Order: sequence, then C-alpha cells, then structure tokens
Amino acid sequence: MVALKLFNTQCGVTEVVPRLAEVEADIQGLVEAHMETMLGVTFLAGEYVIDCVDGGRIDSLGLDENGAPVIIEYKRGTAAGVINQGLYYMAWLTAHKDAFRNLVRDRLGVTAASQILWSAPRLICVAGDFTRYDAHAVREHRRSIDLVRYRYFGSGHFGLETVASVTGQLAASQRVRRRVAGLPTARWQGGAMTELAAAVDEALVGLGGGITRVQRKQYTAYQRLRNFACVCPPQQTKLLVYLKADPKEVDLVPGFTRDVTGLGHHGTGDLEVQLRTERDLERAQDLFRLSYAAA
Repeated sequence: MVALKLFNTQCGVTEVVPRLAEVEADIQGLVEAHMETMLGVTFLAGEYVIDCVDGGRIDSLGLDENGAPVIIEYKRGTAAGVINQGLYYMAWLTAHKDAFRNLVRDRLGVTAASQILWSAPRLICVAGDFTRYDAHAVREHRRSIDLVRYRYFGSGHFGLETVASVTGQLAASQRVRRRVAGLPTARWQGGAMTELAAAVDEALVGLGGGITRVQRKQYTAYQRLRNFACVCPPQQTKLLVYLKADPKEVDLVPGFTRDVTGLGHHGTGDLEVQLRTERDLERAQDLFRLSYAAA
C-alpha cells in the first residue's frame, strides 16, 4: 500500500472527511480529466462500446507511459465484480488489437500506434474499497492489475491509494533477478557496467512494495502506478537512469545529474542520473527515494 495522494482540481474550501462519491460518474470524470498526472496514463476514450455478442462498455481506455494499453474500471463502493468485469474487457481488447490500434492512431498518431506494448496490458480498478478476497484474487491472475482505493473529499478534491498491484511479468522478473544475483562476478559477460546495472535493479526494487518492471527495447521502467525510474541498457562507461524527481529541487552536479526537461531521451523522467561506479550508486540513493515518493 502506498501513501494517500490528494488532488485538488478547484480552489476554495472543501470537506476534510473522506466519503463515497454520490455517483460513480463523479470519480470517473475526475480521473479522466487528470489521468496523466494521477496515473501516468494518456486518456483515449470513455464509455467505449465493445463489439461482441454480450456487448459492454469499457469505462476508460488509455495508454500508459511505456505504451501499454490500459483499461480503467470504476465502482462507487466496494468493488463487487469489477475485477472480473475488467478481465473480460481485457480479453476482448487483446483479441481486437486492430480496434485499439486504430483508436491510438486517431488520438495520438501513427508512431504511437506502431509502438503499443502488447506484452503488458494493464487493468486499473478504482473503487471506494476492496476486500481481502479482491487483493488475493488479483494475485491469482497472470495479468497486470492495480487495485486503487479513492477517497472523495467533496467537489474537486480526492485521493488515490494503491491497495494491491501485481504484474503479469512479475514471476519472470523475479526469476531473472535470482539468476542475476546468483552469478559470480567473473561470469559477467558485460563487465562492470552490467554488474552495476544489477545493483541498480536491486536498489530500485528494494525501495518498497508493489514495484513492477516493464521491459522495453530501449529501457526498463520501474513503476508503482506510474513510472518512477527508467534504466537504459549499459553503455561502455556509464549507466543512464531517468527519474521523476523534479530537477529544480535537486542540486545538479555536472557529470552526475542533468536536467533533461524538453530533451529527447528513452524512458520517462526529467532528471538524468549518470552512474559509473558503485560510489555513484550510493550517491544516487536519495534521488531514487525522492523519485519513488514523487510517483
């Protein structure tokens, strides 16, 4: 579980005691209006009608920071049936890739449509509450699922809290980590930078619970609901890590940290950290924690 994150979309005084929204549409509207800030997901469509025998409407469709398709389902109160409903829609989505690809192309362009990460579709369930059976159920599925509890404080004020987060790639990632950890240093084919990359992986995963990896060709993303770090493949003499920490809040050190706001690079995040030695990794720990908190 992560800390409650509050979002204020209006000025003025509001209630301080959380409560359920009057109707489900209130929460859906707030999330869709601020989806990129809150979830790291670009909004594509709401109440998306699916073409199948049983019919149905996907509450929200989006594309996350790594190009993965995202289905978001909402429940005003306890999430009875929302997980199974979302999994039903996910099965439809993966069987109708052309429909989603066309939607992405129309909203975001041809390039985004050609880079969809079909290996990691996600389901985010947003509800007033979940039971312990819900948290157990998501761990039994080989899908990427986030259970997110909302707290409503009145018009324009609400919070999100992660209750459970699993990824369909988690088991494979854990196997890779165990295999990497068990290799003697002498067997590293990539040398010191590959060894440093393994140490960075261990440091990032060890920041807290609910961290998942998403593997893309150009980088590995570490995320909670949103990316908080992206690690590029090792170069000959350095390893580049991009963080969500605000560069303006960091004392930049030439050759170690750099503000890349507005500059093109692989992965997400405006703070570039250049790692060359284990000493650099030690210096970066506070920045890792700052980015983890920011996500």
